[in-house]
Amino acid sequence: MALNKFEKSKAAMARGAKVLGGGTNSNFRAGVSPTPLVIDRGEGAYLYDVDGNRHVDYYLAMGPIILGHNPPGVIEAAKRQLDKGIIFASQVEAEFEAGEWVQKLVPCAERVRFAGSGTEVVQAAFRLARAATGRNVIVKFEGHYHGWLDNVLLSVGPAADAAGPADAPNLVPGSPGMDPMASKNVNVLPWNNLEKLKERLSRRDVAAVIMEPAMCNTSAIRPKDGYLEGVRKACTETGTVLIFDEVITGFRVSAGGAQKVLGVTPDLATFGKAIANGFPVAAIAGRADLMDSMVPGKVVHGGTYNGHPVNMAATVAVLSELAKGDVYRKIEKSGKRLMEGIGTILRDHQVPNRVQGFPGIFHVALGTSDPITDYRDSLKSDKARYVKLTGAMVERGVRALERGAWFLSGAHDDAVIDETLQVVEDSVRAALR
Repeated sequence: MALNKFEKSKAAMARGAKVLGGGTNSNFRAGVSPTPLVIDRGEGAYLYDVDGNRHVDYYLAMGPIILGHNPPGVIEAAKRQLDKGIIFASQVEAEFEAGEWVQKLVPCAERVRFAGSGTEVVQAAFRLARAATGRNVIVKFEGHYHGWLDNVLLSVGPAADAAGPADAPNLVPGSPGMDPMASKNVNVLPWNNLEKLKERLSRRDVAAVIMEPAMCNTSAIRPKDGYLEGVRKACTETGTVLIFDEVITGFRVSAGGAQKVLGVTPDLATFGKAIANGFPVAAIAGRADLMDSMVPGKVVHGGTYNGHPVNMAATVAVLSELAKGDVYRKIEKSGKRLMEGIGTILRDHQVPNRVQGFPGIFHVALGTSDPITDYRDSLKSDKARYVKLTGAMVERGVRALERGAWFLSGAHDDAVIDETLQVVEDSVRAALR
């Protein structure tokens, strides 16, 4: 087969390097092998780049695309709102309808507020927790990502020689230029270790514990049996606010998020990505007594673009579709088949591998077949070899994230999975022999 070429993408990226700081508007889009693609359009499960190559897409915008690219009903809803106006510095009825859908679907959602990004709503959750408890300390976990700001971009992907002891991780900044004072009240613990968390909470000075309920920024790790239940109990007993960061898992693993699937309800939860199928919408949801403190004279939460009318119209269209359940049934079928197929192909070629996670968001690791239960386990994988594999796949028309994550949408049907598995087979032969 003829391999895809990317000369126009390379030329466009060279142009961008003269315009954008670092050549891109997000560091997480840079450094992709063989080159960051420049995309012309998306349709269903496919992307089309400026060179005319078609790609089966498993980036899915790094998680937002749950219905497939360019779904007609969502686009029509946004266009109808555009015909009425763009933004008004006032409420629109779509805000209330979108919030009602979140209330119906998400177990913790007694109240909801909308914003523009996951990073923003995480900060709102911290402020609510500190105001409610009168405490300042936030506990986060090694390998969990909660946004790029200075008080939380900590120990997300530390190098092994900087991470410190597994049971007492070092606090490792994720970027030069971070304010060291911003992390003064942040503690980092190992995830999936209930005893370490209970020990820390026993001091009763922690405002909030924040975690991905399933660790999807690192290896799609599920919590150990009883772990979330134990965390919930410990937080309740010590007066600590429990925050689930469901920016990835929310509306992706189910319409009610990971909290619905795993059966544990946090005090607050943050959402983004799949909530609006790519429109810039995020949300914080949780207990009414916490959320209702965001009123004039109390906890401040603002934003010109919060509850943006066009985005809210898209959110209503997406959530009303997800509530039907058909999308999740399709993803369940396709995702399981793809996970099993990838694992089988790799084993047939004597490539040690671990495929784990959920049908809608799973992770493929090479070089180890052991269960990955925390960040330190993830360091056992052969990341360089996996990058070779994804490079071979994109040349053959399948685009998968180099960090190992695979996202699926309702548009990934049997034909798409057939095509993908053939590309995986061909790519393993070409890159891993």
